[in-house]
Amino acid sequence: MFTLGAGAALTAALAACGSNTGRGSGSSGGHGAPVLSQWYHQYGEAGTEQAVKRYAAAYTEARVSVQWRPGDYDRQTAAALLTDAGPDVFEVNGPTLDQIQGHQVVDLTHEIAAVRPDFNAAVLAPKTYRGKVYGIPQTIDMQMLYYRKSLLTAAGVRPPRTLHELVDAAHRLTTRNVKGLFLGNDGGAGVLGGTPLFAAGLELVTADGRVGFDDPAAAAALAGLHTLYANKSLLLGAPADWADPSAFTQGLTAMQWTGLWAMPQIKKALGDDFGVLPFPAAGNHGRPAVPVGAYATAVSARSKHVDAAKAYAKWLWVDRTDDQQDFALSYGFHIPARVSLAKKAAKLRTGPAADAVGFATDHGHASPLLWTPKSQTALQDALTRIIQGGADPSAQLKSVVSTVGSELSRVLKKSGKG
Repeated sequence: MFTLGAGAALTAALAACGSNTGRGSGSSGGHGAPVLSQWYHQYGEAGTEQAVKRYAAAYTEARVSVQWRPGDYDRQTAAALLTDAGPDVFEVNGPTLDQIQGHQVVDLTHEIAAVRPDFNAAVLAPKTYRGKVYGIPQTIDMQMLYYRKSLLTAAGVRPPRTLHELVDAAHRLTTRNVKGLFLGNDGGAGVLGGTPLFAAGLELVTADGRVGFDDPAAAAALAGLHTLYANKSLLLGAPADWADPSAFTQGLTAMQWTGLWAMPQIKKALGDDFGVLPFPAAGNHGRPAVPVGAYATAVSARSKHVDAAKAYAKWLWVDRTDDQQDFALSYGFHIPARVSLAKKAAKLRTGPAADAVGFATDHGHASPLLWTPKSQTALQDALTRIIQGGADPSAQLKSVVSTVGSELSRVLKKSGKG
């Protein structure tokens, strides 16, 4: 959840939003059509800005002014939603529980009702509160394990399907010049988050709002991550961190954890000499795990044209399936949030890309709506101490469970469930 600080922080954030909301001087366009302001965060992918403006220009029921917002977009948006100067329709890494409980965003359940089962369940869940949907997922980003086929074959190592096999494979693939695995320059504490817990068959938060990893299986999974660090199987100090595939493409590591977005670059460098896997199952009751996430389109409750904004959001992210595929795959490499669109997208039908779509659909998990920044920080700090310092996983997790339990009590009490 995003929480603003004191008045000074709020003032600064409002200043960052500027006075140009894109709504123009009036609330309606020509012939009585409403004027809608739509905000996006600044993408690094060439052509994306032009594409979303082209989509908006094709809409005939309102005049949509697209705002491309550089800088701290989440902070800008959170502040603007508290005023009448914010957007009507906006992209959001959420919405957050605070925004939903604070009635800053409107219910979009009706708008997606006809296709709701077609959305990837893992990315839709954090946009849903008490059965109502407050954000329409746009495209899916995901992380997974890439492996170099030729290096595994030469070492007689099969692609790892369990955490035990991953630890063994990384050790056997480590040579004088090549490390077995790259999980980031910190050993994986920053990027993995709750993924090893999901791989152990656990949850961050249960369906009834309780801590979902107060279980010995959690400690066993995290102990495996320390083994990777301790036996020097991990690449550390790479020129670029986990999100960049250069350590993998340059032969510094036989396996790397990175994102789907890196696949075109990897294929260009290595051809077909790579495969992909989910994070492997950990323990007797484990399961493969793939972290997924999606920006969503939401509608501000302060909009002067709520119904028109909802209609536009539905038109763009439910009805316009060609534009949804274009947005996902013509400028970067992402998965459409609708399962049916992901399955029929030409670029995602074969090879590792098709595997990735299957992983996201079958094994995808996302941080739940009740998972707060304080909970995330507690888990990440514990991972650092376990992976790098060899701290006792059971003791570290006990502290995290306590912190997360307190956070859940706080947010559930606020929502009237505590």
